[in-house]
Amino acid sequence: MGCGSSAEAQPASSGSNNAYNAPSRPGAEDAAEIQKSSAIERELDRARQQEEGKVKLLLLGAGESGKSTIFKQMRILHGAPRGEDDLRMYGVVIRSNVIVAMRKLCTHLRNLGLEEQLAEEPAAEAVDGVPNMSPKEAFDELATYLVDNTASEPPTAATNGESAKDWVGHSPRAGLAANNDAKQFLDHVHAIRSLWQSKTMKEVWAKRAAVNVIDGHKEYLNDIMRVAAPSFKPSTQDILLARVRTTQVVMERYRIDGIDFEMYDVGGQRSERRKWIDCFDHVDAVIFVAALSEYDQTLAEAKRTNRMVEALELFRSVCNNRAFANTSIMLFLNKKDIFAEKILYSDIAAQKPFYDYAGPPKDFDHGVLYFIQKFKDMLIDDEFNDSFIHVTCATDTNNMEFVLDSTRTIIMTDVSSPRWMMSS
Repeated sequence: MGCGSSAEAQPASSGSNNAYNAPSRPGAEDAAEIQKSSAIERELDRARQQEEGKVKLLLLGAGESGKSTIFKQMRILHGAPRGEDDLRMYGVVIRSNVIVAMRKLCTHLRNLGLEEQLAEEPAAEAVDGVPNMSPKEAFDELATYLVDNTASEPPTAATNGESAKDWVGHSPRAGLAANNDAKQFLDHVHAIRSLWQSKTMKEVWAKRAAVNVIDGHKEYLNDIMRVAAPSFKPSTQDILLARVRTTQVVMERYRIDGIDFEMYDVGGQRSERRKWIDCFDHVDAVIFVAALSEYDQTLAEAKRTNRMVEALELFRSVCNNRAFANTSIMLFLNKKDIFAEKILYSDIAAQKPFYDYAGPPKDFDHGVLYFIQKFKDMLIDDEFNDSFIHVTCATDTNNMEFVLDSTRTIIMTDVSSPRWMMSS
């Protein structure tokens, strides 16, 4: 019994049908297979060399530090121009940013008890023939529609039927909430302008750190009628100032001087950091971004945590992460323009975590050096290259062109022998 046939085995024939003939020499089919295999190996080798020659950059840092602005600057300097779909999305986002800012400022004005002071201010002069409402009337309108949501009837559109001609219009990519905010912006633009021009709102703005209003959005408020115009098309600077929360890993590729670069942007909020680990493999350089101006602010997601303290602790964890043991790590101390403005009225030493600041108040250079040392103190390895120490303004394209060119040179020099360094 067995698994084979029950028939007797026959002796092998010496004829041409012998199943046990010696293998013949390779024919045309074998040659084709060898050629195909060689082509696959060459393609794999080419892809491997291309991958090894690529430089992978990772932007890390806490939320709202300026990572995405630097990411946008790379595209401005080395990428393709934005199409109209992109520009419309940013148009919606910018108008939404204004509404978000005004919600926070109106709430803060009320919490500061400044409504009576506001009521004493007269209306500003008419602009382009359009009369200004009084600041108190403007505040009441915005509080009703944007803060309390107690309006019993739709607003009277401020666009006089021009919404159909509005170039920005609606952008599905911006999301439902942003599109709704953009519509409210057009409905209440005159109230926003009247309130923004008031003396009381200037006091509220000086205390904006308590409600985490984006500093750069002051530029939109100062030029609000341009943003509201039917012909409004966001400029490069408008796009740099726009705030879109990063909720996923975003990657763009650039070819610069014959070298392929991949830059990754990730969300900085605590809830987004679990996604960082997916980007840690084969990183050539980490650019850690920290906002100098946030020494007197708290996290949006943790109101008792100082933003600068969070940035320092996050920098410590990144620098001491085993995944980056052989990776160059650079530090961009960002928002120097806002820091220079803020220290004139917000004392560094008055902030509990930084009570040990002993430099002169309102002194930009001493303040910067103080925070540079704070970040250096986070390093276990004391080796630190100071020859490229700068601070950055991510919304300044000229500044960022110099910084990113310097950074690229450092990375290409150090890619085979990484070391700690600071650049900005």
